[in-house]
Amino acid sequence: MEELDDGYSVNSPRRVLSFSKTKNRKRTTTRGGSSDFLHHHTSTRSSRHTSSVSGPKPSEVYGFVGSITTIVATVIFLAWAYVPEPWLHSIGISYYPNRYWALAVPTYCMVAIVLGLTFYIGLNFISTPSTTSMSMVFDDFTREAADDVNLAPGDQQQQEAIKPISDIPIYKINDLMFGDSKG
Repeated sequence: MEELDDGYSVNSPRRVLSFSKTKNRKRTTTRGGSSDFLHHHTSTRSSRHTSSVSGPKPSEVYGFVGSITTIVATVIFLAWAYVPEPWLHSIGISYYPNRYWALAVPTYCMVAIVLGLTFYIGLNFISTPSTTSMSMVFDDFTREAADDVNLAPGDQQQQEAIKPISDIPIYKINDLMFGDSKG
């Protein structure tokens, strides 16, 4: 690789950027009369640019470390569960948990998830009012329909106006759904 004037070898894109910035700063400060303006302009631009190039986000690092840890833990678990004991002893692994836990832990986890979901659904059923409760029909936000205002017969525009939003009363719903079907 190419050696720069300060003795460091360039082996990453981040170093290339930082070395090119220092070269640009040296050039702008040695140009003469307008060097203060150019130097100030490049230093503010480079400080803004370095914040976006400063490295990976912590969430990306945590995600990468978490995925690698999960893969390694899965491989270790599967090796412990399926490799015969004489093979483990031959490579020097003599202390490990009982094989009972290879079946017990996943079973306990699955049962805990099923019970948690069942408990959550049960809590929702308990906290929901019954269908005969008046709170299912009326609450603090119920809006009763405004009475129709008697308008003059020639006021066609007012009669076609959109009525304000309101809840449909339960007796109208019942009449529409279960009313006389003879008509």
